[in-house]
Amino acid sequence: MYELADYQNAVEAIRQRTTLAVKVGIVLGSGLGELADSVESAVHIPYNDIPNFPVSTVHGHSGELVIGMLEGCPVVLQKGRVHFYEGYAPQTIVFPVRVMHALGVNTLILTNAAGGVNTGYTPGDIMIINDHINIIGMAGHNPLIGRNDDTVGPRFPGMSQTYDINLRRLARKAAADGDISVKEGVYFCLSGPMYESPAEIRMIRMLGADAVGMSTAHEAVTARHAGMRVFAMSAITNKCIDQIDSLVDTNHSEVLEVGRVIVPRMAAIIRGVLQGVAAEL
Repeated sequence: MYELADYQNAVEAIRQRTTLAVKVGIVLGSGLGELADSVESAVHIPYNDIPNFPVSTVHGHSGELVIGMLEGCPVVLQKGRVHFYEGYAPQTIVFPVRVMHALGVNTLILTNAAGGVNTGYTPGDIMIINDHINIIGMAGHNPLIGRNDDTVGPRFPGMSQTYDINLRRLARKAAADGDISVKEGVYFCLSGPMYESPAEIRMIRMLGADAVGMSTAHEAVTARHAGMRVFAMSAITNKCIDQIDSLVDTNHSEVLEVGRVIVPRMAAIIRGVLQGVAAEL
């Protein structure tokens, strides 16, 4: 468990490098870090320079915050995240989200690479997340477990409006303006690190999910607890295998490669969302 002082120490370390009043936080998933290269007047802060900040051990996840301006918005980008399967506790996984909130972020954009559970999805698709099934959190590994800080959020936050409807509208408009095809559906969060068995995929599909991954839900729950607006997108990097004895199997190299191909389209949607948010500032 972290104390308020732990978040404040992280904020102070960041404030020594920049005083920009950030309003939007962006978490970049596997293979999606290139958007950070477009940040104007960027300040790069390695995670190792921030007290208590967790560092990813996964290929494709860099370890730095990038702070600056993007589409008229003062932003902080988390270039790489940590995961439950790396051995981190849920409270550690969401430490960066808590720090973003303490910095003044009120809108959080989450991205991830995910497998397509919906039979209508193919690698290269983009899915706007409108809901999630957080099986890890339901099993007791929830970032909100423990003593609640009432100054941050309520003991029992509601999750029926986790993914902000107005941000989703901005995303759909940006996609339409850029002639980008998007899906919209439910994200299923598993622990990993193995990819799912065919029987597990069939079960996940029966439960109502359209895509499956190993991140995002913890961060979304934590952001909503703190009253932040949340928008999230999945890059569908592989088609989930639902039959045994398949001649193909899912691998991380494939996920990273397809993720890179999707990056320009996801970046265009994020830019559109940021333009809408900037108009509100």
